[in-house]
Amino acid sequence: MLTRGVAEVLPSKEGLEKLMSSRKIKLYQGFDPSMPSLHIGHLAGLIKLRQFQKLGHKVIFLVGDFTGMIGDPTDKLATRKQLTREEVLRNAKNWKEQAGRVIDFDGENKAEFKFNSEWLDKTSFKELIEITSKFTVQQMIERDMFQERIKKNAPIHLHELLYPVAQAVDSVTMDVDLEVGGKDQTFNMLAGRTLMKAIKGKDKFVLTTKLLVDKEGNKVGKTTGNALFLDSTPENFYAGIMSFPDETVALGFELLTEVPLTGIEEKVKKDPMGEKKALAFEIVKLLWGEQEAAKAKEVFVTTFQNRKPEYNLEVEAKESLAGTIAPYTSLASISHAKRLIDAGAVEVGGKVVIDSNYKPISGDEIKVGKKTFLKVK
Repeated sequence: MLTRGVAEVLPSKEGLEKLMSSRKIKLYQGFDPSMPSLHIGHLAGLIKLRQFQKLGHKVIFLVGDFTGMIGDPTDKLATRKQLTREEVLRNAKNWKEQAGRVIDFDGENKAEFKFNSEWLDKTSFKELIEITSKFTVQQMIERDMFQERIKKNAPIHLHELLYPVAQAVDSVTMDVDLEVGGKDQTFNMLAGRTLMKAIKGKDKFVLTTKLLVDKEGNKVGKTTGNALFLDSTPENFYAGIMSFPDETVALGFELLTEVPLTGIEEKVKKDPMGEKKALAFEIVKLLWGEQEAAKAKEVFVTTFQNRKPEYNLEVEAKESLAGTIAPYTSLASISHAKRLIDAGAVEVGGKVVIDSNYKPISGDEIKVGKKTFLKVK
């Protein structure tokens, strides 16, 4: 639990082990609803929460509906577009169902599902001044992306400096012992450790998970154009994993499954395609069950590997072609669907259609890109 898929435990793994040997702990991970679905990049954290929950520890899934309106500046060389409360709540609408495929919200040791607006909405300006007095400006602007902006004379807005402060308040308010998050979230999570120490005199531990990245260091997740969302279909999810670079397969097993890892590196070197199929099967099984995983594998073999497309994914016709295919594009958006249509990447009945307003009819066979085959009901 403290080593598999783990980049670092701060201040020390030994300290966390000692605490966990003395009592059950309370831990959480925060998820900002910047998009309508959780994605495969979130899965590593969910599986880590699942491991703690299985051992009886208290797990909190925190929706950052307040922090999501600010926008996490991590790794961003420009200010994020701010979202409205309505947008973030709409994005998070189905998150409990999606996360519930991995962690348990109903069992004896059920996970809690919380929104950080519950307390951050109520924070007064006086309280904010008291909280920010525990930090320095130097602490906040030492982040790499802020230093890059300073070099380029690009703006750093004040609300961006307050993002880690808001996240720190989450830790203190929930009085957690541990925060889990991706390695790229280390700075934000350590802010919570600083504030917890200053206000409660308590050690908060931080566990960072490794990131699923390709050989260039790009995330295989929502921000790199190769996203896999948890509201997708088992078939699309399986096919998406099969498109992963070979170098991510062993790490994928470590982060995104619970299967034994003995000899996995050698197995991948010997049979990368076979192990990638095994990885896709295990992840889809975890999310949708073994029966759906078997069906997804069969569809992949028939549709992609044997190059015999089967338009057996039935969809409802919407008012336009763009609206019909949008949920089955990698970004699950109308605008992305329109871009694919404009680029000539969509066929209806074997012919390229570049009119996004074309209205599909019953029986239409629609090919989106190279891997998605839809049939209108």
